[in-house]
Amino acid sequence: MGKPNTRDLDRQIKQTSHKLEAVQQRELWPLNGRERRAVLGALAGGSYRVVRGRSTDRAEGRLEAAWSAAQTRLISELTALQTERQRIVNEHAKTRAAKKSSGWW
Repeated sequence: MGKPNTRDLDRQIKQTSHKLEAVQQRELWPLNGRERRAVLGALAGGSYRVVRGRSTDRAEGRLEAAWSAAQTRLISELTALQTERQRIVNEHAKTRAAKKSSGWW
C-alpha cells in the first residue's frame, strides 16, 4: 500500500491559505459576491460621508465587519479541509495496520 491520495485536498488547502492571506491584506479578489457588495457598499458610504464632511465611524465599522466575516469564512473552510485530509490519512493508516496485523505469521 502506498501513500493516501490527498493531492486534491492539499491543492485546495494551499488555495484557501492563499485566499486567506489575500483577505488579510485587504485584497478584493478572494471575496464572494455578498462580501464584495458589503465591502464596496461600506466604502461608498464612507466616501460619501467624507465628501460631505461628516464622521465615517459607522462606515468603518461596516467595512471592518465585512472583512472579518470574509476572514472567518476562509478560516472555517481551511479548518474543514485540514480535518478532512487528516481523516483520510488516519483511515489509510488504520487499514494499513489492519492489513499488516492479519498477516500469516
